[in-house]
Amino acid sequence: MSQITLRDARKEDLETIVQFNMSLASETEDCDLDYETVSKGVEAVLGNPMLGTYYIAERDGEIAGQLMITLEWSDWRNGFFHWIQSVYVRQDFRGKGIFRALYEHVIDTAKNAPDVCGVRLYVERENTQAREVYDRVGIPSGGYDLRELDWGRPLV
Repeated sequence: MSQITLRDARKEDLETIVQFNMSLASETEDCDLDYETVSKGVEAVLGNPMLGTYYIAERDGEIAGQLMITLEWSDWRNGFFHWIQSVYVRQDFRGKGIFRALYEHVIDTAKNAPDVCGVRLYVERENTQAREVYDRVGIPSGGYDLRELDWGRPLV
């Protein structure tokens, strides 16, 4: 079995990340995103670490998956939560440890950062495949119900 290599995303990964994000929205929320908007959003993150950090997983020289971390300040804990977002693993690499490797990297990085108090993520209720993966790697429900106003999507 070949080794999974993890690294920070680079500007030359822009197109792959955009395509992964568009596939993610389509597969999990049946949502078609605007290419130009997503491209500008990914470019903003790649150019400004305060907005987030993408991690890339490679196997056999191919990009197999991605994960983005954003920060949320907690005044209760005097530290940052790392929010896991934009998780995508190419279909031909699913079930091969790609997400687990990315997740363990995030946990190790967070535990070694003195200003990080925890890791969070959210998942669509209907995304049973992701929920099962998160259960398998040991991510418990946080007990919160996410509420949202999103000007980028029509309100139902």
